[in-house]
Amino acid sequence: MNIVANPVVEVDQTVYLKDYQKPSFLVDSVDLDIQVFDDKTYVTAKLVMQRQTAGDLVLLGRDLELKSIALNGQALAEDAYTLDTEQLVIANAPDQVVIETQVLIHPETNTQLEGLYQASGDLFVTQNEPEGFRKITFYPDRPDVLSVFTTRVEADKKFPVLLANGNLIEAGEAGNDRHYSIWQDPTKKPAYLFACVIGDLAVLKDRYVTSEGRDVALEIYAEPKDIPKCHIAMEALKHSMRWDEEHYGRPYDLDNYMIVATSAFNMGAMENKGLNIFNTSCVLADEEFTTDAAIMRVQSVIAHEYFHNWTGNRITCRDWFQLCLKEGLTVFRDQSFSEDLQSAAVQRIDDVAVLKAHQFPEDSGPLSHPPRPDHFVEINNFYTATVYEKGAEINRMMFTLLGKEKFRKGTDEYFERHDGQAVTVEDWVAALTAGSGVDLSAFLIWYNQPGTPKLEAQGTYDATAQTYQLSFKQSLKAHAKYANLKAVPIPVALALFNAETGEQLTLNSTALFENGVKDGVYLFDTDTATIEFTGVTTKPVVSLLRNFSAPVNLEFNYSDKELAFLMQFEPNGFNQWQATQTLLDRILLNDHVADIYIQAMKNTLPDLIQKDPLLASRLFDVPAEGYLGSRIDAGYNPVQIQEKRNALLKTLARELGSFCKDTYLELDPDNQKEFSQAMGVRALKNIMLMMMARQGDVDAFELAHQQYQTTRNMSERLGALKVLVWNDAPQAKEALADFYTHFKDEALSMDQWFMVQAAHPEATAATIAYLTSHPDYDLTVPNRIRSVSGGLNANPVNTWSFGVQHFIELAKYLDEKNPIVGSRLLQVLSRWYTLAEPQRSQVQAELEALKPLVKSKNVSESLNSMLAV
Repeated sequence: MNIVANPVVEVDQTVYLKDYQKPSFLVDSVDLDIQVFDDKTYVTAKLVMQRQTAGDLVLLGRDLELKSIALNGQALAEDAYTLDTEQLVIANAPDQVVIETQVLIHPETNTQLEGLYQASGDLFVTQNEPEGFRKITFYPDRPDVLSVFTTRVEADKKFPVLLANGNLIEAGEAGNDRHYSIWQDPTKKPAYLFACVIGDLAVLKDRYVTSEGRDVALEIYAEPKDIPKCHIAMEALKHSMRWDEEHYGRPYDLDNYMIVATSAFNMGAMENKGLNIFNTSCVLADEEFTTDAAIMRVQSVIAHEYFHNWTGNRITCRDWFQLCLKEGLTVFRDQSFSEDLQSAAVQRIDDVAVLKAHQFPEDSGPLSHPPRPDHFVEINNFYTATVYEKGAEINRMMFTLLGKEKFRKGTDEYFERHDGQAVTVEDWVAALTAGSGVDLSAFLIWYNQPGTPKLEAQGTYDATAQTYQLSFKQSLKAHAKYANLKAVPIPVALALFNAETGEQLTLNSTALFENGVKDGVYLFDTDTATIEFTGVTTKPVVSLLRNFSAPVNLEFNYSDKELAFLMQFEPNGFNQWQATQTLLDRILLNDHVADIYIQAMKNTLPDLIQKDPLLASRLFDVPAEGYLGSRIDAGYNPVQIQEKRNALLKTLARELGSFCKDTYLELDPDNQKEFSQAMGVRALKNIMLMMMARQGDVDAFELAHQQYQTTRNMSERLGALKVLVWNDAPQAKEALADFYTHFKDEALSMDQWFMVQAAHPEATAATIAYLTSHPDYDLTVPNRIRSVSGGLNANPVNTWSFGVQHFIELAKYLDEKNPIVGSRLLQVLSRWYTLAEPQRSQVQAELEALKPLVKSKNVSESLNSMLAV
């Protein structure tokens, strides 16, 4: 039988949370047989199913050629089922059924990188979250259908590696120079967690013994030349396993844990049960070939995917609207893990910087949505900063209120209640409430409405009564799709300081979560409120939202002098950085003078460099042009913002004078025992070099060239290269050519080569054209696309001029080839409506002209949402 699905006319494609219904059939077990050939692949599936509710038996399938189908051992005639481009439906099926199908698929031509696809000539991999499994075989492909999978994988022996989820139970010869392996995963899982890998890869092996005594085989698969770059990831994996046991009581549950690295991957990584598939950028790490930031990211992502084993796999989502349930909780967990790897303050700074650079603009633009959306057209469009980063912040707020001990009791209750289930956000909050004994139900409001709350605060000191009052008010900007926005619970972590001595005061207030302490948390959960502190003998300086205790926009009537005070005396490193950022916002957006900021930097840096060089490096974080642009809702002029920012940086560099060179010459990362300390020293060296170049110091380029030539560390090499290239130094062309010669066979390093040139402050359309026509630029590799597009987008002046056409052409090309990446790249232009005229109308016209040219749900939904303002 050779049946091809008949096309159907698409109607309203919107899916709504309110329409959720249980599947009519569950799957007790799945037997898969995947036979890979050079020009085709056959997939045979046997599903043992039982009825759960009334309704037809529905199997989802996309791009499948049905070769045979049988029900309870009997071949089905064509009139016994209906088949279209999305599903196969059997009406009046019995309550107990065994469905056997064989389909033909073509992974060798699958450019969308979903389902089973050929990542390279010698590697086939899968990506099934959220809806890729339906491109492998007919199946009830939804997260609330959990089953036990047994998988047989067969291929030519030129592909020696045959992997799938679970434990290897058999392997052998298949004849005709072919071989097979059979894997069984004893843990029930949804289809999106299925994975298989067929290829020619090398492997790094290790072992880990869990707290329960299980001896786990650890394996990381990569190209042979990349195996030496897998050792950091392997150590991070073992550290993650130990950390999850110690902090959450969660030991690993299989006999092996495998990771496979490929560059042809749309995501960062995927947590398939026991067989994680990673983008090479998130698993390969080595100081010579990758930066310190990349090494930290590798460790974080390794941890993230491992932590999913319990928060995502053992307990999964009932439906895709609950995506923030698994992702928000797991991001919070990996952030907490990363705080143990470096300065905790810097980790928090990095996390909040990402939140403010990506999620806050998303929340204030046309792509705004709740962490748990209530509708979507294409779920791939909702793998967003709101779901991940804001989802993590909701969990952090609850952790802040509960404290470590009660939060652990809540998570223990969650795992005990729901292991092996597909659940909702409500289930998570209810378990956390029951386990901790603290009612957290109000936090569901955060999950269900969009927008970044504005928290307005005012402080009043009464010298006679020796009291200090804080008044709070919260509000949310009206949203066209969400009426009746409610007040949310906002944990406000705060401290008071003596304005003369810098001493932190003891807090006495009946409203605080804790009383009579120096660090307090006040839960503000109404529209307005006032709290009072007693025994305050002098007018204090208040520090609010310490450690960014809630994802809100804070407005407080700080004087510039008070912000400078916090830069110097606040012991909380995050708030020290936040005070600096607030002061810089005022300078760049509200035309405040820079004198107080520069003096505060001079007062703060010398001691901080000695104490925490990594934190000191972050005090040089001047808000990026893109972030500053996101703060402007109308009349945004990218050129003006760039000019202001450059002028401030030049002034800072000039005022610091010889301090930059002296500091540069004193710093030696090789003298540091800990990686995090060396990372901070390297970051400072690179900043000092850039500051010297901004001063016009004649030695800057020679020092940069010397640093480039003598180091074997990529952070130092790349820092020097940026100084040379971005300032058009005489040595720039030589350094670029040398970098290419040295790293042309290292894909991740070459991504940096492309990025540095695309991000050049004076890059032109010709620069981008040169890079995109370069022989090493590859539109089939998402990392390479992002290296140029990300560099271009680092300069909003370019993004909103010739860059508009770059992103539109990419979206147009990728609409068919890889719509997931195409949609995400197009979203770079989502805040077009804030531009000043005539740019605003010009960009709008180009976006409107794109509408009839794109067909995929991914790109179309993003484009329609962007234009609906």
